[in-house]
Amino acid sequence: MAAAVLARFLGPQGTIIRLIESDEIGIVGVGEATVPVIQALNGLLGIDERDFMRKTQATFKLGIEFRDWSRLGNVHFHFFGDFGANIEGIAPHHHWLKLRQLGEATPLGDYSFPYVMGKLARFAPPPAEDPLASYKYAYHFDAGLYARYLRANAEGRGVRRTEGKVVDVELRGEDGFIRALTLDSGERIEADFFIDASGFRGLIIEQALHTGYEDWSGWLPCDRAVAVPCERAGELTPYTLSTAREAGWQWRIPLQHRTGNGYVYCSRFVSDDEAAGTLLAHLDGRALAEPRLLKFTTGRRRKFWNRNCLAVGLAAGFMEPLESTSIQLIQSALARLIEMFPDSNFDPVLIDEYNRLTSGEFERIRDFLILHYCATERTDSPLWSDCRAMSIPESLQHKIEVFRSCGRVPLYSEESYREPSWVSIFLGQHVYPKRYDPLVDNIDTERLKRGLLHRRNSIRKLAEGAPTHGDFIARHCAAAEAGVPYRAMEMSR
Repeated sequence: MAAAVLARFLGPQGTIIRLIESDEIGIVGVGEATVPVIQALNGLLGIDERDFMRKTQATFKLGIEFRDWSRLGNVHFHFFGDFGANIEGIAPHHHWLKLRQLGEATPLGDYSFPYVMGKLARFAPPPAEDPLASYKYAYHFDAGLYARYLRANAEGRGVRRTEGKVVDVELRGEDGFIRALTLDSGERIEADFFIDASGFRGLIIEQALHTGYEDWSGWLPCDRAVAVPCERAGELTPYTLSTAREAGWQWRIPLQHRTGNGYVYCSRFVSDDEAAGTLLAHLDGRALAEPRLLKFTTGRRRKFWNRNCLAVGLAAGFMEPLESTSIQLIQSALARLIEMFPDSNFDPVLIDEYNRLTSGEFERIRDFLILHYCATERTDSPLWSDCRAMSIPESLQHKIEVFRSCGRVPLYSEESYREPSWVSIFLGQHVYPKRYDPLVDNIDTERLKRGLLHRRNSIRKLAEGAPTHGDFIARHCAAAEAGVPYRAMEMSR
């Protein structure tokens, strides 16, 4: 991703971009779900959506279904859409809260077009001419195939790829900046600027520059994941499934040629073997490989940009794949780099501003993820009991208190998630406000009911008229080989 984006913006100026990677190391390949900003990246790189879908075995993603998170048997959703336009300047969930108090049992999701499409397993691109059907979508794809796809894009723009491993990082004695890298082949490579995308190892940002790491495992307790692909079975759903388990949660990601599965868990409460057994017992189809183990510490680097090195991806930090934010954070890091690209002086004021903005983005996402854990009513296992009782960041505590008080969501700068996303998780996990906006009472109740009923029925009709998710893919972007074998990647990071 970094090579392709930099080549898109810097290539014509004569900048030389060198990509060093090793097929022996491979990629983690766990995160295969995205959020809608991925469309902007693909568009920027001139990627044709249907060609990309075919070559990465991709499916469409309208959001996430959560099961058993707040209590056993509970199901709620975070889909990529809102619940309609403001009514008389007031967010629609306040009107829904009033009708709920009056006995109206319709789920809030019924006013969200992607929610209804997802539950019906339908998909069609949003029509520009119909505001009712306005929504965003993302993708599920094979991460290894996507990396290969981006490699071709980058090399097509002049990026020079070198197969090899970095065995030494040479620093300048006068200021500690990176002077050169040495490869296992003996080749020495000098450069002005270095992007560290070496995963959890942080080969340059940490091992060479000793930047430091801020540990967030006190708030995000899961520290391991076990992943395994299985044969596709059943309906091709246009959403990710997240099911809370005794010691963590399990993902299910449908692709054209297989289904991706994983169990993210806290090793204090379950062994690796037990976690693997739980995962294998909850697959849709036959496992296609042995379960792979990934260990991690949630948190972030103390600096994302240190001297003439910028860390992206897992080298910058990791907050687990609960809301598919890892690729989003890579993308925003690159966008911010292009916006704040340095000259040869590497002005520390510019670097500090980059780090300030990126820290804010990480912290806002961190709070959103913590909400999933702390807003639970479960007491059936030690993990969930701990999550109920844990202290949380002041910024998240403030959000919860304001929402409980009046149903509003205070948003900070560098927020990745807007009010409808927060409302989805708050209400989905039974965090209800004490009152709705009192200005709602200025609207005649019967007129409000008729208006919301009209939106609900119109959305349902539009969704029912769309093709099924599987049919749309079969007609427009089916992979040439739906049975491409899965190759397990070495988990060396």
